[in-house]
Amino acid sequence: MIFGKLLPREGNFFELFNQHAGHVVTAAKAFAELVQNYGDTTLRDKHNQDVDNAEHAADRITEEVNRLLHTTFITPIDREQIHSLINTMDDVADLIQDAAETMALYDVRTMTDEIHRLTDLCVKCCERLKVAVSLLSDIGDAKTAEATLKTCKEIDQLESDADRVLRSAMSKLFREEPDVRELIKLKAIYELLETVTDRCEDVAKVIEGVILENS
Repeated sequence: MIFGKLLPREGNFFELFNQHAGHVVTAAKAFAELVQNYGDTTLRDKHNQDVDNAEHAADRITEEVNRLLHTTFITPIDREQIHSLINTMDDVADLIQDAAETMALYDVRTMTDEIHRLTDLCVKCCERLKVAVSLLSDIGDAKTAEATLKTCKEIDQLESDADRVLRSAMSKLFREEPDVRELIKLKAIYELLETVTDRCEDVAKVIEGVILENS
């Protein structure tokens, strides 16, 4: 028994990364449904719960990965990269939940075109994140590594698109919104959604670092 505990183990890290990324996408799509059906309070509550459920599932995987880091002798990639990757991915899920909760707490009444556009970019970023994460286990292959870097660049581009939407949204908001309370509410939502894409870009940077160190 003692000898068995001393044997090198790699753990189940790549599979756990994939599961987490799946929950991130589920949270993003549930949030998109929330935005799409915001006028229906029954559907609004359902999709809010779906976001919460996905975020909680992602949290459990983050805890498992961090636990494995303390019990695994040999890891497939650098320990610090594993820690950074899973916790940055978890930030994405947390921010999506924060956006949903902020809408409820602030009693946001209507969804603007800018919220729809930023939400769409968040979903696309999360979907590309999932693709990049799914390729990590095979980055020793040159073509896979190249495909992963390409996907990371796509995330970077989507984040840049979200930056532009945010700047335009803020400009319009401060020019046209006469209600200060509504301005404060929408400003918070816009910034949270743009930050989701920022964190996706941060995940992409971690993945790029993993590829560079293992190529």
